[in-house]
Amino acid sequence: MEIRRFGPGHRRLGGPPGTQNVEGQVIMHDERAVVSELAFGRYAMMTPHSDPENTALFIVISGAGFVQVGDERARVNHGEAVIWPPGEMHGAYTDGTEMRAIVVELVGDGQTHFIEGTARPAGEGADSELDPSAPRATPAQGSLAERTIKRDEYDSSEGEPW
Repeated sequence: MEIRRFGPGHRRLGGPPGTQNVEGQVIMHDERAVVSELAFGRYAMMTPHSDPENTALFIVISGAGFVQVGDERARVNHGEAVIWPPGEMHGAYTDGTEMRAIVVELVGDGQTHFIEGTARPAGEGADSELDPSAPRATPAQGSLAERTIKRDEYDSSEGEPW
């Protein structure tokens, strides 16, 4: 078993030229994909850039910020993901908040590949060109139970700020 460490203490500053207040760490890479963690501080910016060959999935795991694909900009929150197509300018930034994301870059032919089916937004029907008999995806129901963390329950040894 191999354990890869990332997060506080393992990140380094980086990104395309002009990137500010963004730290990251490659978690895994091989001929199929590169998986990285990115930590955006307050008022951070990953300068818009493009990758001519690789599709990337930008998965927000905590906090919130903004992403850009081409000329389109949108706010993203934890629990949301954005696809950055090959050849498209893309970037991300924060305002007064912090944001952490996992980025999965699919290396290769510029096509997005998924195991066991094709991803599509919840609630949309199957793509008739791919599989007209595929069942419709439906939005999940429910939510996490409310839980207020008290200051004495927070474990500062985990490395993330309170």
